[in-house]
Amino acid sequence: MLLRQMRYFVAVVDCGSFTEAAAQCYISQSAISQQVHALEKELGVELIHRENRRFTLTPAGEYFYAHSRAILEQAEGLVRETRRLGSEDRELRLRIGYLRGYSGLELHQALAEFSQQYPEVSISIVHGTHEELYDLLRSGGVDLILNDQRRAFSDAYVNLELTRCGCYAELSLHNPLSMQEQVELADLRWTPCILISSREQQNAEQEYYQNTLGFGGSYLFADSLEEGRLLVISNRGFLPVESVGTLPPEGPSIRRLPIVQNGKQILRNYCVFWRKEQANRYMEEFAAILRKLIL
Repeated sequence: MLLRQMRYFVAVVDCGSFTEAAAQCYISQSAISQQVHALEKELGVELIHRENRRFTLTPAGEYFYAHSRAILEQAEGLVRETRRLGSEDRELRLRIGYLRGYSGLELHQALAEFSQQYPEVSISIVHGTHEELYDLLRSGGVDLILNDQRRAFSDAYVNLELTRCGCYAELSLHNPLSMQEQVELADLRWTPCILISSREQQNAEQEYYQNTLGFGGSYLFADSLEEGRLLVISNRGFLPVESVGTLPPEGPSIRRLPIVQNGKQILRNYCVFWRKEQANRYMEEFAAILRKLIL
């Protein structure tokens, strides 16, 4: 039995809907249904009694739900406390997570400025997709993350909004759309969308861009921003990027155009997140430096 299956089951019950739970967990409705069914099969009992589009919990389901919530909270607390105890110099380190697809310059500048002010602090940096960063922060694997906002703010975290930035498409100069001053989202459906993602998170990333942002058409995946831009140069597709601060120049073979919908540019919200219970002055100082540079 996987903890992830328990999380999916709890999400379905909390939301009262497979559809809403799937959106919250950033997977498809069919995938979350399959995971709950696999959980029931492993347990050998029915947890959810389905009737058309509604469902009710069986007595076994009510029992399992109540104890699953407690187990999930204990598991997350166990991971956080283990990592905390494993580091004797916790106050002298800062672990930062940022998005794989981030390409702004301000993060580098913030790291340089912070290191100059606090040379005694050891900094480690990881990158990941939205969900990978969220899981790392929740389990205590990182101290703070630079991430896009995809869910409602939680009171358990400090949610420092950095900027509401415009969404752009990086296109090859060989693509006819590159001759325009802006590109409508609907016009991009014939060009494959290139997403920066680990193999494990490809489905979750595609679900978000397809169902939440409305990017239609087919998808390609790249492990890194550099690989994604090489695909753009070879005219394999377009790469969606956000202007989180100052973007580097496009390069001689790429054109960067605002993505608009009904004439208005698509906007995304970017934030720095950290857990309130784990907050310290280094997190707050770094976040303040990054926000000052981006604003």
